Amino acid sequence: MRTLFLQAPSFDGFDGGAGSRYQARREIRSFWYPTWLAQPAALVAGSKLIDAPPHRIKLAQVTANARDYDLVVLHTSAPSFASDVETIKALKAANGALKVGLIGAKVAVDPAGSLNASPLIDFVARNEFDFTIKEVADGRPWSDIAGLSYRNPAGVVIHNDERAILENMDLLPFVSPVYKRDLVIKNYFIGYLKHPYLSIYTGRGCKSRCTFCLWPQTVGGHRYRTRSVGHVIEEIAWAQKAFPEVQEFFFDDDTFTDDCPRAEAIAKELSKLGVTWSCNAKANVPRKTLQVLRDNGLRLLLVGYESGNQQILHNIKKGMRIDVARRFTKNCHDLGITIHGTFIMGLPGETKRTIEETIRFAADINPHTIQVSLAAPYPGTFLFDQALKNGWLDEANAELVDDDGVQIAPLHYPHLTHTEIFDSVDEFYRKFYFRSGKIASIVGEMIRSPQMMKRRLREGVEFFHFLRERSAAH
Repeated sequence: MRTLFLQAPSFDGFDGGAGSRYQARREIRSFWYPTWLAQPAALVAGSKLIDAPPHRIKLAQVTANARDYDLVVLHTSAPSFASDVETIKALKAANGALKVGLIGAKVAVDPAGSLNASPLIDFVARNEFDFTIKEVADGRPWSDIAGLSYRNPAGVVIHNDERAILENMDLLPFVSPVYKRDLVIKNYFIGYLKHPYLSIYTGRGCKSRCTFCLWPQTVGGHRYRTRSVGHVIEEIAWAQKAFPEVQEFFFDDDTFTDDCPRAEAIAKELSKLGVTWSCNAKANVPRKTLQVLRDNGLRLLLVGYESGNQQILHNIKKGMRIDVARRFTKNCHDLGITIHGTFIMGLPGETKRTIEETIRFAADINPHTIQVSLAAPYPGTFLFDQALKNGWLDEANAELVDDDGVQIAPLHYPHLTHTEIFDSVDEFYRKFYFRSGKIASIVGEMIRSPQMMKRRLREGVEFFHFLRERSAAH
């Protein structure tokens, strides 16, 4: 089947591609690669991938191509689902013979509800969907495809057996050739990564049990399944030649450092290629491993600290101790490894006191940059079920983003309101960045690099605009 893979237009600046941990519009405009769409696209010969938001492609441009395809596969999310259904309506109006299916965490956890939301949705691919989609595109009878939920000719929703989880990750083809074929990589930028950057996964799954984390609980699972070292290095070497302009490679595995010996082995091979690279990491990597990674091209670690309060970390099953995180961060500072730290406001156990405690903790450990998000109870997560059971989430505030695609505070507690949690994000950013030492650090960075000066000034304008928008929303 002539197949189009689509990240549909929705909110302006919406970062909904399944490399983003939270599908939302950011405080600073940024876009992750649509890797979870590119992976099945790499399996389907002759397919095309359109990632509308970063390329500023409007719905009319997408529907104009509808007659060129037999099959469209959209990645959807809880925040974008309603908008994605409208896109399907427009596509089918342009080509009534088109078959349209959905992938993503939203449909993985609620295939029946997703299909029943619109008669125009022909099927959804559950859980790990790569080979499910390939078999649909290959024209196999839908009744024979594991992992597929679909509406039969009588309009009845059918759920086929589960698809076995993929064990040999080297069976997945490289995604970077799809990037080369269909994407403009300069349109992808993240504030803390060098530009242009390229991101791929070297494995799936995460052994951690964080109650809020979307992908391990819905698609990837809790066992870290990895590509071989040689397979990863072969793709990086290919991408290095295909994209000579790339300044940094990012490994977007939930926790690349879960397997330290493998991370070290990959780092040593990357060093031979002379690439600069970064990755996600837990705040518990031993100093010895950090040094090996640093000596072999590691520049930055993206670290999910979440909170500076130990009880909250216990509540969310983070499996992390504050003292270990402090020691890890000091080791990174000592070794010259840059840290982008992420924090979440409004997790179970949050109070005005713990908010202040987390802000002080962030200032004390002093990562180079931070991102502060609002606790997001995505359907399919332990946090979502917990919030419903305890009355922390009510129907009036169950949405995850507002009408502009910006995160809202859906959770509330008897002692802490939606508004207080929402406002804590502004407070956090202001107290962290408006310190003399942090200002001096950022100014110094700008003075050393004219390119960085231009970039930070643009980001500064976007950041202040974001704060003004939030104040207006309040």
